[in-house]
Amino acid sequence: MKYISTRGQSPALSFEDVLLTGLAPDGGLYVPETLPHFTIEEIASWKGLPYAELAFKVMYPFVEGEIPEAEFRAMVQETYAVFGHKAVAPLVQLDSNEWVLELFKGPTLAFKDFALQLLGRLLDFVLKRRNERVVILGATSGDTGSAAIEGCKHCDNVDIFILHPYKRVSDVQRKQMTTVLGDNVFNIAIEGNFDDCQHMVKNSFNDQSFLNGTRLVAVNSINWARIMAQIVYYFSASLALGGPHKSMSFSVPTGNFGDIFAGYLARNMGLPINQLIVATNKNDILHRFISQNKYQQEPLEHTLSPSMDIMVSSNFERLMFDLYGRNGEALAAQMNSWKTESGSIDSYRWKKARELFDSLSLNDDETCAVIKQVFDETEYLLDPHTAIGVGAARQCRRDSTIPMVTLATAHPVKFPEAIDKSGVGISPQLPVHMSDLFDRQEKYDVLKNDLAEVHDYIVKFRRS
Repeated sequence: MKYISTRGQSPALSFEDVLLTGLAPDGGLYVPETLPHFTIEEIASWKGLPYAELAFKVMYPFVEGEIPEAEFRAMVQETYAVFGHKAVAPLVQLDSNEWVLELFKGPTLAFKDFALQLLGRLLDFVLKRRNERVVILGATSGDTGSAAIEGCKHCDNVDIFILHPYKRVSDVQRKQMTTVLGDNVFNIAIEGNFDDCQHMVKNSFNDQSFLNGTRLVAVNSINWARIMAQIVYYFSASLALGGPHKSMSFSVPTGNFGDIFAGYLARNMGLPINQLIVATNKNDILHRFISQNKYQQEPLEHTLSPSMDIMVSSNFERLMFDLYGRNGEALAAQMNSWKTESGSIDSYRWKKARELFDSLSLNDDETCAVIKQVFDETEYLLDPHTAIGVGAARQCRRDSTIPMVTLATAHPVKFPEAIDKSGVGISPQLPVHMSDLFDRQEKYDVLKNDLAEVHDYIVKFRRS
């Protein structure tokens, strides 16, 4: 399978090259030239498969011809064997036709584990085959960093540098990153917000000369392998609830647009999906676009759902590429114009998106109210991101006869402030494997919001 840039000015690459490239040279993101498509009968034949075997069947077409079948199956089996629940992505019922899909049973208690545990294994395989060393640079608003570190800490040919906004992630999120003391792991707290961190990463990929020839690799959701792995749990949830012979709806807490884009891809691959709901916090640029066809950046606000404190959603460009008929030149012009000004897209393109997508934004008070309401109804505790997803699902649902699944993106223990403010009167506890987290030694450095200073740090400490 070949992969092409959304901006249309870079050569097509193999999966292996895309894995190691991140952003395309023209500034675009890589997407498959064509998507695999499964028939209803084929999807139905997967009912009852263990999660790892289902994951293999969904993902293998993306790597076929480059990674031998046996090796890829082994990677996938190893990836999901470290999860703390045999179902890997279990469903919990909230109401008669309403569910949450628990995506926090991995080693770092967040949905990012699904992709990043696999990404580490893919990198190890490819780099050893190439006899190459790389530097990973990533930005995190909380969960990506710990999942990336956990997935890559044992990679022999990788040095990993993770940027997070100083004092703008929860204590649990920070300590999950900073207590991993491997020789190849470096945590950097940036005196700024998540968008500042993300801009640093993007600018570093655009000019990698500071590394003097060493390749820079992305672990953020711009990396196609992340999106690929996230497609699987849409199939898993559907099959568990009567699909593919009936359609499903999904509400997705959304920051960088990667998780919900995976749902869009699942639909395009043949999975019947009726509705996708973009659930956001006060940083609601995506909600304003979906609901009003208005794209306008506003100052970033710090909220109780920090993983969604994002104003520039990288993967949104992948959806826009399809809305623009896969015309890279036209898309590039649009994305470049949005760097300096607000705007909208052609009405017919926006209406095409609205056929599938709805959206809602909830503020902190509304988020806490949903946490309290669901707990009172079910004694089930939601983290704030998932609460926004449930709130959006209940307000935006088109058809109550179609199962509604909200993606539960993180364990509530990561967000004690939101749980406390919700008034449920309980404090979530760390799972057994993480019970000593606050006793572990931390290691991280605080740097100014200055790209040159970050580059100097990477050059100083990398082992490659």
